[in-house]
Amino acid sequence: MTQVSTPSASPEASSAARGRPGAGALLVEQMDEAGGKRAKTRNIKPLARLLPFMMRHRLDAGIAGLWLLFSTAASLGLTATARGAIDNGFENGGRDINTWFLILGANALILGLATAFRYFYVTKTGERVIADLRTALFQRILTLDPVFFAHMRTGEVLSRLTTDIQLVDTLLTTSVSYALRNFFTLIGGVILLFFVSPKLTGFVLLIVPILIVPLFIFGRQVRKLTVKSQDTFANAVGFAGESVDAIETVQAFGREKSAIGRFGAAVEEAFGVSLVRMRARAVMTAMIIVVMFGGVTLVLWLGAQDVIAGTMTPGALLQFVLLSVFAAGAVGALGESWGDVQKAAGAMERIDELMRAVPAIAPPANPVALPQPPRGEVSMSAVDFAYPGRPDLPALKGFSLTVRPGETVALVGPSGAGKSTVFRLLLRFYDPQSGLVSVDGVDVRAADPIAVRERFAWVSQEAPLFSGSALENIRFGREAATLAEARAVADEAQALGFIEALPQGFDTPLGERGKSLSGGQRQRLAIARALVREAPILLLDEATSALDAENERLVQAALDQAMEARTTLVIAHRLATVLRADRIVVMDGGQVVEEGTHAELTAKGGLYARLAALQFQGT
Repeated sequence: MTQVSTPSASPEASSAARGRPGAGALLVEQMDEAGGKRAKTRNIKPLARLLPFMMRHRLDAGIAGLWLLFSTAASLGLTATARGAIDNGFENGGRDINTWFLILGANALILGLATAFRYFYVTKTGERVIADLRTALFQRILTLDPVFFAHMRTGEVLSRLTTDIQLVDTLLTTSVSYALRNFFTLIGGVILLFFVSPKLTGFVLLIVPILIVPLFIFGRQVRKLTVKSQDTFANAVGFAGESVDAIETVQAFGREKSAIGRFGAAVEEAFGVSLVRMRARAVMTAMIIVVMFGGVTLVLWLGAQDVIAGTMTPGALLQFVLLSVFAAGAVGALGESWGDVQKAAGAMERIDELMRAVPAIAPPANPVALPQPPRGEVSMSAVDFAYPGRPDLPALKGFSLTVRPGETVALVGPSGAGKSTVFRLLLRFYDPQSGLVSVDGVDVRAADPIAVRERFAWVSQEAPLFSGSALENIRFGREAATLAEARAVADEAQALGFIEALPQGFDTPLGERGKSLSGGQRQRLAIARALVREAPILLLDEATSALDAENERLVQAALDQAMEARTTLVIAHRLATVLRADRIVVMDGGQVVEEGTHAELTAKGGLYARLAALQFQGT
């Protein structure tokens, strides 16, 4: 079994709006964003998982940190140069006013340059780390076996690859820099405030608790209402996704008005919850503004009294006001950044669950090499197997089968007999609970799974294609295949005609999952993909099921030619395929119940004869 560990005023703000993922994952991301399902966590330990990725780029990270400190110092320095300009610039009839304002301008120029360098290096480092993380996560996903995906939906995996990584991206490229800058600004600002006026600083600190009270009282209520609103809208988006995905069914049954009505009702419900949230937030905002600006007015009045009394210079009062604004802004920004940190920590925890997942099907420490050249022999001996989650329903029970090099064997039997399971065990998508599966005399568990799968060319019943061109789909079987080789196998699979009729021929994009093609065309393209692989063993799972009689005849001729030089295992109900097999193995209940040629099995009058009477009559 697979072991899975349990689980705004800154330049960076513009980088929060990143590019969207591909169409296949877009709906997943929209639902996650709309639904607010990304959990926050106070435990930020999962973010430590980013340290190995960060250490690969520690030079850029160090440079980013230096510019971060420099830009913060330049920002606080503005208050000192502004004070100097006010207090000293007007002395001696304003003789030095130009000098002081040149100093102030130079300070602003330094701040601008420091901020630009900080933004560049922070964003560069963050994006580099995220790129490495994305690659590492996708690499890990492709090593996981079907057992893992039986417990986790594909959409959930895509969500972690897109939405969760996007949250970590926002943290590294925006929030961390923003938070650190505001933290240093707060610390430096408070220290300078005490130097400028200890008395006024004491008054400011007294106002802070009064500001925090409404934040705690109303903030909790606003957060709960926000989550409720997002959850309600998430249901609407989920229904919309189902309706769009099954648009043909919706239209065929004339359910457009019903779907629109249901979606509209869900949106209105979400709007009602949002209205309550907006009222609570409006009250909270009003209280904070009244308290904050009332306190600022009081502090300014006290400062003005000190200026009149001569105990404080006008420049010092200006510096105090600027530092207070900087410090207050930093406090608010830190609260917002902490929310981003919590969300990113929650996202990283989900990402780390995938990163730590250990596939059950993995290469052994010292894999046994398969013999060269390949013989094309497969064998299964006394195999017992039940799918994960269904231990009481064995798919194979004491199953044994040997297919000699160059032999063609057909597997027939009723649905659920275990025919496709045989293919999955040969391809080592799963390992049996007991028994032996071998390829060319080597136990597949002792060999590298990649080396085992290189011996097979598989045509499944579903014939999944990809969104690239026809040529790219054929080359999926063998990446080094030339255009001439692709044309040759397409011709063998009776696919050359429709491919050349496409607007750009072999370079025509086929759309998501090749949906621009008919079922028969997709099947023929999948057969061409298998033929170009040039593997010694051919696995055909209802390979001609989507073809009409004429195309089946043509493709079957191509398959007959391909079978001549390969060991072939066929799952088929079509008489034409079964008759061409050297041997027919009849399966029922995960066991071999009959074996022989078509004539021999028909004469026995057993299960095969009954299936033949039902499925093959009239042929």
